[in-house]
Amino acid sequence: MIKVQNLHKYFGGLHAVDNASLEIKAGSITGLIGPNGAGKTTLFNIIAGVYKPSSGHVFLDDEDITGIPPHDLFKRGLLRTFQIAHEFSSLTVRENLMMVPGNQSGENLIDAWFRPKKVMAEEEEIRTKANEVIDFLQLSHVAEEQAGNLSGGQKKLLELGRTMMVDAKIVFLDEVGAGVNRTLLNTIGDAILRLNKERGYTFCMIEHDMEFIGRLCDPVIVMAEGSVLAEGTVDEVKSNEQVIEAYLGTGLKNKAS
Repeated sequence: MIKVQNLHKYFGGLHAVDNASLEIKAGSITGLIGPNGAGKTTLFNIIAGVYKPSSGHVFLDDEDITGIPPHDLFKRGLLRTFQIAHEFSSLTVRENLMMVPGNQSGENLIDAWFRPKKVMAEEEEIRTKANEVIDFLQLSHVAEEQAGNLSGGQKKLLELGRTMMVDAKIVFLDEVGAGVNRTLLNTIGDAILRLNKERGYTFCMIEHDMEFIGRLCDPVIVMAEGSVLAEGTVDEVKSNEQVIEAYLGTGLKNKAS
């Protein structure tokens, strides 16, 4: 589904992404790991259209999407979440979800004034969809809570829920487990697996929790110093000497324990 070819990204003298090439297969949950500063988030930002690469190309279903802005990629079904959740803090959980679908009739002044029944019918459809997402993610008990009052893990679930409000092809998750307690992390993991198996979502996720990666991801891609270092199953990358060296000698086996 995604093909990255020979990507480079410079920030002044910093070579953040260095000739990175990789593929993400449709229907997979692909893990992207590596030490801090490896270029993982920069690579995500290039794929998602936040940054334009210095050189190289990104393809979505064989279409060159290099440099296409995020709102256009959103329409193509490429979505991403962030390590720090970006909720509308003063809106409820349900309202946050209902904000997601684009080109709503209520945003059109003519429809709002002269076609109120159309606006109300569409809003009810979106509300129904939001309620389905809330139930799926087990957030019913906080549906009317302002999103800014949620815990870190609940905010991550809400971020995942926003991707469910549209027809996503592929979702890029940036450290969805960061700062989340183990119980909620298991809930998030269950939701990702269900979306993958039941609804055909493709995921690529940056994560440092190797237990979480091992439960969800195959394959796992390892980055170091801006380049792709290795790819394989979790066990294969954990036993790869180059990968262990990239983690400054501590090794992935120790990080997972």
